[in-house]
Amino acid sequence: MPSSTRSPVLELFRRLLIALGLLTMMVLIVAVDRDGYTDSQDGTVGLIDSIYYATVTLTTTGYGDITPVTPTARLVNAFAVTPLRIAFLVVLVGTTLEVLANEGRRIMRDSRWRKRMKDHTLVIGYGTKGRAAVQTLLSNGVKLSDVVVIDPRAQAIADAGNDQIASFHGDATNRAVLRRAEVTTAREVIVTTDRDDSAVLVTLAVRQLNQSAHIVVAVREEDNVPLVRQSGANAVVTSSEAVGRLLGLSAVSPNLGEVMEDLLTYGEGLEVAERPVLGREVGKAPSSVPDRVVSVVRDGKVHRYYDSSVSVLAAGDKLIVVRPAKETPWAERPGADDSDD
Repeated sequence: MPSSTRSPVLELFRRLLIALGLLTMMVLIVAVDRDGYTDSQDGTVGLIDSIYYATVTLTTTGYGDITPVTPTARLVNAFAVTPLRIAFLVVLVGTTLEVLANEGRRIMRDSRWRKRMKDHTLVIGYGTKGRAAVQTLLSNGVKLSDVVVIDPRAQAIADAGNDQIASFHGDATNRAVLRRAEVTTAREVIVTTDRDDSAVLVTLAVRQLNQSAHIVVAVREEDNVPLVRQSGANAVVTSSEAVGRLLGLSAVSPNLGEVMEDLLTYGEGLEVAERPVLGREVGKAPSSVPDRVVSVVRDGKVHRYYDSSVSVLAAGDKLIVVRPAKETPWAERPGADDSDD
C-alpha cells in the first residue's frame, strides 16, 4: 500500500544497539560497585560475574546467586538497575509487539484493499514508460486509487509509494504476484517491462488469469509484435519504432515533428482523446462535429473519419478527436452549438 516507512533492517539494528547499550551500562554499574555484591559460590564478584549478573537481571531471569548486600548497591539497584531493566524489556517486548502489530495491520489493510479493488488498472513496470502511462491515465479521469503497480525494483516501488500508488514488489511473470495485485478483477493491464521476452511471459500469465482484461504491451522490437499479440495482448506499442518515426518526421519536417510531439505531450497545445457521441450529434456526419474527428469507434472497431460505413454517426459510437489541452478530454466542448437539437 502507498506509504513511506523506515527500513525494517535498519530499525532492527537500531533497537539492537539500544539493547546492547543498556546491557553495557548495567555491566559498568555492577563492575564499579562490585564490592557491594556477593557471590554465593566464592563471595567475590569480578568482571565476568558483572556481565553475568547484568544479563540475568536485565532479562528478569534472576537466579539469586549474585545479590547486592550493601545499602549503596541496593539503592543503585532500586533507582538505576530497575529503570534499565524496564527499558530493556520495553525494547525487547516492544519490538516483538510492533512486528506482530505491523503484520496484523498489513493483513487487515491488504484484506480491505482486496475487497474494494475491482475494475482497476494494473501497470507492470514503473519506469519511464510506466510513469508516463500512469500520468496519462490520471489526466484522463482515472482515479489514483484505481491504479496498481508491480515492479521487481525496490526503487520503483519506492517511487510508486511516494506517488501514493498501491504497489507490489515482485516479478510479474510469477502468478502469485499477479494474484496479490488482483489481476483477476483488473479491467486493464499495461505491460512496460524492460525486455520483450519478459513482456511475452507477463502477457501470457495475465491472459491465463484474466480472459476479459484489456492488455496493452510495450515492446522494443517490431519483430516481437506478432508474438505478443498471440500471447493475448489487445494492443501493442513498439517503443523503438515510435521513437524512430518521430525522429524521422522531425528530420524531414520539423513542423510536423513538433505537431506530433505536441499530440504526445499531455497538458500543452493539442490532445488526442476519446469521447462518446452526444445525442444531438446522432445522424450527423463526423465533419459536422465541433471537435476535429480523427476516427469513429463503432461496435469495438475503429473506422477512419472518411470511411463510408461511418458517414453518419449513430448512438453508441465513440469519437477519437483532437482538441485543445485546456479542455477536459472526455467532456463535451464548452460552447458547442445546440441549434440543431
